[in-house]
Amino acid sequence: MPPNQRRKQKHTTTNRVSLAMVAAHANVSTATASRIINGITNKASEQTIIQVKKAVEELGYRPASIGRALRCQESRMVGVLAASLANPTMSAIASSIEWALRDEGYIMSLCDTHEEADIQDEYLREMQSQLARAVVIIGAVQSELLNDYRHNGTTLLFVNRPAPDQKNSHYVGINNYQAGVDVANTLLQNGKRHIGIIHASLEFTAAAERRRGLLDRLSEEGIHPNDVPHAHSEGLNHLEVGYKSMETFLEMPNRPDVIVCLSDMLAYGAYRLTQEMGLDPVEDFTFFGFDDNPLNPWVAGWLNSVGVPASAYGPATVATLKAIWNQSPPTEPVYLPHQFRLNKAFFLLSLKK
Repeated sequence: MPPNQRRKQKHTTTNRVSLAMVAAHANVSTATASRIINGITNKASEQTIIQVKKAVEELGYRPASIGRALRCQESRMVGVLAASLANPTMSAIASSIEWALRDEGYIMSLCDTHEEADIQDEYLREMQSQLARAVVIIGAVQSELLNDYRHNGTTLLFVNRPAPDQKNSHYVGINNYQAGVDVANTLLQNGKRHIGIIHASLEFTAAAERRRGLLDRLSEEGIHPNDVPHAHSEGLNHLEVGYKSMETFLEMPNRPDVIVCLSDMLAYGAYRLTQEMGLDPVEDFTFFGFDDNPLNPWVAGWLNSVGVPASAYGPATVATLKAIWNQSPPTEPVYLPHQFRLNKAFFLLSLKK
C-alpha cells in the first residue's frame, strides 16, 4: 500500500482501535499492553515491549489522552521549560528531547521562562493543571513554587543546569565542575597561564561550578584565584554581557591573553567588541567557552569550547524519566561525557609561545 494511503488508513481507523485490539494483536494481556503503552516496562521482556509497540504502530492506536489523564491523574504530555530559547544550545537540547519523547509516544509542551522566577512558576502551575507526566527544566532558576513542586510527587528533572540548591534532585547534563577543571588542564598543558574570566550571574549553578573547577585547578598550579581577573556586567542577555564585560580587559594595561567565558554566548559578545576595537580575536587572544553551541562550527571557528552534543540530551533525558517512572531512579547525577572543540590556531599559537 502506498505511504499516503497507509497514513490515511491509520487516521480514519484510529478512533475504532481499542486497547484490547492492540493486546490481541501483540498476543499479550490487556494489562500488559496498558503498562507498556504507559511507559511502565520494568516487568516486561524486551520482546514483549517490541510486540506491543509494533501492534500500536500497525493498528494506528492512540490512547484517549483526556480520559486516561483524569483516571490516572497524569497525561502523555511532558512539560519542558527552557531558560532562554534564544540561546541556540538550549533550543537544540529542547529539540533533542522532543524527538526522544516522540519516539516513546509522549508530547512535549515547550515554554520559555526567560530566566525569570515568576514566569517559571507560572508555567509550573500550568503543567500541574494539565496533569503533565513530568516537567523537565533546561536551566532552572530559584523560585517560590519550585521547592513545593519538588515535593508534591510530580516527576521533575533538571537538565544542563543542576537544581539551584543541587540537593535531592535528578539531573542530566554536563559535569560543570569537571568541565572547568578540564579547561584549566588544557590551558596549562599548552602553556597558557595569563587567564581572565568573563561571567554572567554566578547565582546559577552551572556558571558557579564551571568557575570553581577552573579556579581550583589553576590554584593547584600556583595561580591564585585573586590573580585571575574577572569581568562581569549585569543582564540576562549573554551576548550583551560578554560585549560589555570585554571592555574591562581591553582597558587593562596588562590584559590577559586567554579569555575564558563561562558560556559560548558570552564569548560571542566579547569577540564582537574585540573586532570593533581593531584587534585580532585569534592573534591577540585565545577565547574559550562552554556549551559547544551548535553554531560554533559555522560562525565561530575562532572559539575553543567544551560541551555535550545536544543530540545526547534527548535519549538520556527520556531514559532517566523512564527510570523514575519505573521506580528505579538514578541515585547520582547523570553526567554526559563532554568533549572539546579546539581550533587549529590554538595549537599553532601554543607552539609559537
